[in-house]
Amino acid sequence: MLFLALIAVAIMFFDYRSPYVKTLHSKLSVLAFPIQVIVDEPIKWIHWATTTLKLQRQLLEDNAKLHAQQLVMESKLQKLLTLEKENAQLRQLLQSTSLANGKVISARLLAVALNPATQQVIIDRGSGDELYLGQPVLDAYGVLGQVISIGPLTSRVLLITDIKSSVPVQNYRTGVRAIAIGSGSTSQLRLINIPDNSDIQEGDLYVASGMGLRFPVGYPVGVVAKSTLEAGERFATIALIPTAHIDKSEQVLLAWPEQAAYDEAVQQQLKEAMSEKSS
Repeated sequence: MLFLALIAVAIMFFDYRSPYVKTLHSKLSVLAFPIQVIVDEPIKWIHWATTTLKLQRQLLEDNAKLHAQQLVMESKLQKLLTLEKENAQLRQLLQSTSLANGKVISARLLAVALNPATQQVIIDRGSGDELYLGQPVLDAYGVLGQVISIGPLTSRVLLITDIKSSVPVQNYRTGVRAIAIGSGSTSQLRLINIPDNSDIQEGDLYVASGMGLRFPVGYPVGVVAKSTLEAGERFATIALIPTAHIDKSEQVLLAWPEQAAYDEAVQQQLKEAMSEKSS
């Protein structure tokens, strides 16, 4: 080991002092360069590939996280939009309570059946809320229907557009009474037994007349869309557009109309009947 150490020191001395050794060292460096390249390039490629794969994996993970965050933010945004819509409907319902005399409570629609055979909805109010059969159901724009079945937690409502539904109405402009029946379509009601000489114009508003002591007197029901009279017929066919948003409302009102308003309507109609008899 001492001998080898002496040889190493001697080589280092000659390498530092001798120009020949320096020249030889330079030539050997040139010859060794291709070998260094051959040895280094695979290492560089392996390092590049490893770095690229790590970067790609990191980018994929970041992309997945950002996508998940985007979905969460979109769901929160949709929830906020839904709450904003519900708040707007509740504000409209509160504004409409002035037209519905007596006690009112709000309810939410849970299920909807809108087809020509059945026009009904399920609401989240039941017997615990002191509902009664035939109770009027309203939205912010008009009469929506009436309660036909009451359960412990939910109730079923027959919409005014159902073919089994009928609502006593009155022309707001002329005061002429009629019956509005459902057509099986959410966009149309029909007036029945209207004489061909009745003063009815497109755009006339029909409101609940109070006949039958069920719906709030004066609450909007529908607007005349068209009036047609077939040849040879004695009665005109009147189509109404419901003022209630049958296929849009998510919040509704359950009303307990004041009996005083009903009594007033009854007395008024009795007076009209007596005046017609005397004339």
